[in-house]
Amino acid sequence: MRHVLIIDDNAGVREALALLLSLHDIEPLLAESPAQGLALLARHSPAVDLVIQDMNFSADTTSGAEGAALFRAIRAQHPDLPVILLTAWTRLEAAVELVKAGAADYLAKPWDDHKLVATVENLLELGESNRALSQARQARQARRAQLSQGLDLAGLVFASDAMLNTLELAAQVARTELPVLISGPNGSGKERLAAIVHANSAQRHGPFVALNCGALPADLIEAELFGSDSGAYTGAHKAREGRFEAADGGTLFLDEIGTLPLAGQVKLLRVLETGRFERLGSSRTRSSKVRVISATNAELKAMVAAGSFREDLFYRLNVFELRLAPLAERREDILVLAEHFLAGAATLSEAAREALLAHRWPGNVRELKNVMARAGLLAAGASIQPHHLGLQAAAPSAASAAHRSLDEPSREAVQAALQAAGGVVSRAAQALGLSRQALYRRMERYGMADPA
Repeated sequence: MRHVLIIDDNAGVREALALLLSLHDIEPLLAESPAQGLALLARHSPAVDLVIQDMNFSADTTSGAEGAALFRAIRAQHPDLPVILLTAWTRLEAAVELVKAGAADYLAKPWDDHKLVATVENLLELGESNRALSQARQARQARRAQLSQGLDLAGLVFASDAMLNTLELAAQVARTELPVLISGPNGSGKERLAAIVHANSAQRHGPFVALNCGALPADLIEAELFGSDSGAYTGAHKAREGRFEAADGGTLFLDEIGTLPLAGQVKLLRVLETGRFERLGSSRTRSSKVRVISATNAELKAMVAAGSFREDLFYRLNVFELRLAPLAERREDILVLAEHFLAGAATLSEAAREALLAHRWPGNVRELKNVMARAGLLAAGASIQPHHLGLQAAAPSAASAAHRSLDEPSREAVQAALQAAGGVVSRAAQALGLSRQALYRRMERYGMADPA
């Protein structure tokens, strides 16, 4: 039941309002003086949804000073409670001033029943909506507080429910020793999330070692993972340990796991199952206790179906998956991240804020960081305007458009990039955001000939 407190010294007014509201399933509470009204409000405040109050209570008084004092007393104790002012002899300007001070509305006596009920209904509906938003906000704040108490977030800045949900899952999996697969588009913060999982795990006192599998030539990945003996390959003049040895007792983060060649996948599966491996060019078996966190921007299930990624390795890595939503799907993070990247060096104008929120952010958090670095430099300490952001500065090329629209470039995207680059692989790779070796591997996967 909805409750409205009516404070008026005129018994006829109180009864008429009470009857009118009762006909619309609104429970009235009646008070004939400011003191009685404040006392009723103190006793029933959680249940009172709205107040209708007179502006004058003493005989022959028309200044509205009593009503103004009552309104201020209500606002002081219940700042979010909507108040409707009833005016008769009071100067209209006095009611308008109180509306500016926070009153919900004012109505003249004698009132129009239809208008009064419509005003009350609108305010009650708005109040219910505001309460729901407030409760949701309080629940979110409580979840964030609980998360911050139980999880080292390493200074991560966020505001969205999507990121909060992901971090709550990260908190759960961090306490286990299960392999974790982090999926999400380029630039969304997968390595940062992996570092948070490591920082809250039993391995947190051990090293955190990262390897981007897509940035290395296929013939060097095994040496990077497992190490090599002297003479194992051309240029290997001395023995060197691999990433599994370097990460012993800690966490190994394997980014772009979908680019790992099949031969490397076989050896990775073995070390995940047994903890044992051999350096390249060596027959000596070594062991390492490492928690593996992998990440991908590709659809690994489709790669399994296509035969380019081992099914057994996929299920070994994907014991627990954390999905990072693109920045476009967690828009609440955009402005807080933008201000974080500015670090107080400049301020955002309202127009710049609107431009940031309107952008699609295909490059995600990495793109936003670069945009803010550029804008801060161009603004030179002044308020940042939309033209400082450069979000619409130029139309993308065919190659860059293909790269920006897809996280894992398709065969068509690679072909478009090569064509735009005149067949120069290094230039096409740069446009796609890949290393030259990573582009060659994709060309091999798609059965494309070297344009040279």
